[in-house]
This record gives sequence, structure tokens and C-alpha cells, in this order.
Amino acid sequence: MIQQPPHLKKGDKLAIVCPAKKLPKRIDDAVALLQEWGLEVIIGESVYASENQFAGSDALRALDLQRFLDDPEIKAIIAGRGGYGTIRIIDELDFTVFNAFPKWIIGFSDITVLLSHLLGENNTMSIHGQMPYTFSDASNESLLSLHNALFGKPNIYKIPPSPLNIPGNTEGVLIGGNLTLLVMLSGSVSEMDYTDKILFLEDVGEQESSIDRMMRMLKRSGKLARLKGLIVGALNEIETETIPFGETPQEIIHNLVKEYGFPICFDFPIGHIDDNRAVILGQHVALQVSAEGVTFQS
Repeated sequence: MIQQPPHLKKGDKLAIVCPAKKLPKRIDDAVALLQEWGLEVIIGESVYASENQFAGSDALRALDLQRFLDDPEIKAIIAGRGGYGTIRIIDELDFTVFNAFPKWIIGFSDITVLLSHLLGENNTMSIHGQMPYTFSDASNESLLSLHNALFGKPNIYKIPPSPLNIPGNTEGVLIGGNLTLLVMLSGSVSEMDYTDKILFLEDVGEQESSIDRMMRMLKRSGKLARLKGLIVGALNEIETETIPFGETPQEIIHNLVKEYGFPICFDFPIGHIDDNRAVILGQHVALQVSAEGVTFQS
């Protein structure tokens, strides 16, 4: 049974930490919004720390996150931003107290490492959604979806059809995150189980050949064949190759998975985009893909 942390209520304490890259700007507006939601916001020591490109040393970031994992008064932890660095501290964290008293952990991009570890190793749900660093550019819909996920309200997303979609209806437990990070976690204790799951993917700043390489790795491992459905989010800021690759990232994925016959949708509002909608890893969801469009229900 996958653990679901208690949903938040007004007056609860939420901590902000930076497990990876340092913040290039203050996040006062994001803190103010969280306070408007009725939350008491605690700023971790790592939030404005700096050591080279990281939000302080590995030791500082790990200790900061550990403090809030163990603090019973903290009901949720949100990563200030992603970048790179969570994998440098994940094995230093002790989830003993967390497992006895789970709480919501929120983030995306590099924070996929932490979210995947929570589900793969600790069998606990978490939220893939906007972070304080991205709040200033976030769509109202994405921020509302994060609020709903935290406070226990359902999210139903209806999106337009894509010509690459493969129709069908499916239900199952949701897994996923940043494609690069998911591939990087393969074979580790932080890897999620793909069997009978609905997988979502997103990525940013990769070349077509990199997308092709990573998707073929997932396919050759047998992971894609075991899925019940696939959701493809934003694959943006793709670096155009000097010699044309011949397929877009979306076409690469479509051509590699179409043989399996399960529902697939493209252009889902998730990833490194303003309209990055919140989803809950480990939650049972329903996905309906038709010629008229896509409905996702959590």
C-alpha cells in the first residue's frame, strides 16, 4: 500500500529547502503566496546559501533537508528550485522518521531524484509541481493545481488532441518525472517500478539524439512494454543538431512506443513550462485519450 501523507490545512508549516542548485534571485513573492494559502513558511538554511553552483555544500543541503524530514511540525517540504545536485545528497538522507510520519515533498526537474526515491524506496506519494523559483512565471492554473494537490482537492485536466496521440482509456498508479533523471536512476534503489504504471515524461535542453538514446534505453530494459499508459509533457529548448536527426522528440517517442497499444498523449501541460500542472506520484489516476482530446483525473 502506497503511503499518502496527510493533506495540508490552514496554519500548517511548510519548509523551503534547496537540495540542488543555488537560487539566483530571492523568492519573497512565492513565500507571500504560500502565506496567502494560510501556510506558515519556514526558510531553510540552504535557500540562500551558495557554494560554487550549489545552494551550499553537500553537507549543508543534506542536513537542511534532514532537519525538516525529521521535524514533526513541518507538514510539507518544497524545493526552492532544481538545477543539479540532489543526487549528490540522496544517499546521505535518513527516512526513518519520515516513513513513520510522512509529509508532502514537492518539486520537479532535478527534484525527480527525490520524488522517485520516495516512491521507489519509501513507497510514499509526492507532488511533481511548480517550485518557488518558478512561481513568478507560473500560470494561474498551475499554481491552483499545486494548491489543490496540497490541500486534497482533485485535479481534472482536459487538453486538446495531438495528431501523435494513441487513443484509449486506462487507469493506474502514476510514476514519472524528468526523462534524463529517470534514466540516470535506473538500477539504483531510487528507481520506481514501471510495471502496470502510467508514466509521464518531460525534459528540457536536450538534443533529439539524446531523447532517442534515453528512450531506447528504457525500451531495451523492458520498462516501456510493461506500462499501462504514457503521458508526454513538454520537451522544450531542444538543441537543434548540426546534421538533422530526422525526427522531433515527440515523433521519436511515438515511433518507439506505438507498438504497445496502450493510450499515449502528447503536449500534456507538465515540465519546464509556465503551465506546469501538479500531479501526484504514486496516486491512482485515470487517463482517457480520444480524437476529441485528453482527460486526466486524479
